[in-house]
Amino acid sequence: MSLPVGENIYAVPRQTSLIDYDTYKLIMTATGIPYKSIETCSMDLRNIDGMMKADERVILIEKARHYFSTHLRQVLSLGVKIKSVDHTNHSVTVNGEKFDYMIDATWGHFSPIQIETFFEPTLLLYFEAEEGLPAVTFVDGPLYSIYPTEEKTIYTLSSVPHTPLGRYRSIDEARSVRDNADKSLIEMKLDLMTQQALENVPNFRDQYKFLGPQLSIKTKPVGNSDDRSCYVGKSGRIFTVMSGKIDTIFFATERILSMIEADHGDVPRDVPSSLLTTIRAKATEIGISVR
Repeated sequence: MSLPVGENIYAVPRQTSLIDYDTYKLIMTATGIPYKSIETCSMDLRNIDGMMKADERVILIEKARHYFSTHLRQVLSLGVKIKSVDHTNHSVTVNGEKFDYMIDATWGHFSPIQIETFFEPTLLLYFEAEEGLPAVTFVDGPLYSIYPTEEKTIYTLSSVPHTPLGRYRSIDEARSVRDNADKSLIEMKLDLMTQQALENVPNFRDQYKFLGPQLSIKTKPVGNSDDRSCYVGKSGRIFTVMSGKIDTIFFATERILSMIEADHGDVPRDVPSSLLTTIRAKATEIGISVR
């Protein structure tokens, strides 16, 4: 469901980064993430204190959608509007149909999350350029990144100060801002983000042709850190999941199974309940290894 990024660069700008390159190298070394310091890359970068190459992958979204739609077609219903949820100590009834449990993975759009969060409408920009240009993330601070997508000639431009469109406690407010983003706002953000990119990529306008925006909403924990943790909450028979990165699905799976087992008492591993048997069978069917 992913491909390696051919040339993935982390660059520390000389004047706009909050830390110098040597400090950033110490941080990377401390995390244990493999990297290699480099002097040049295939993109003309200016005003750079230093840069490194690290291995990363790009997610193949359409392939993943097709894969899971195919493998889960017997149990998957798409485009269903949830009109009612009623729950007791023994079951959850969704749209009049009874279930043992419900897992809400809407990031707080439906059920409240059990940590303090805010909603951030965002604007990401798509550009077209020649195939094989590097992914470049400028660190650290209020900077930006240019990143490839699964389409070989399409790239994204995102900016720490310019991609967010505000912070809201109410999902309705965040949706209103997202849905009312107009041409003038997009043009303003395009100009601001292009000007930021030109600080280090002088050929940006020549290399990249603007295609259009992506408007979305992020749910983030309240706080100053960029928290990517995975939170799993439980209220009665309803689970709420707020994942940080895509790989935290495995952590969420383990947490939910553990909570279900706690509900059923000490369930023997060799004689699992029928519910756990069903859950594990479905997980195994799509290639997820569970206990």
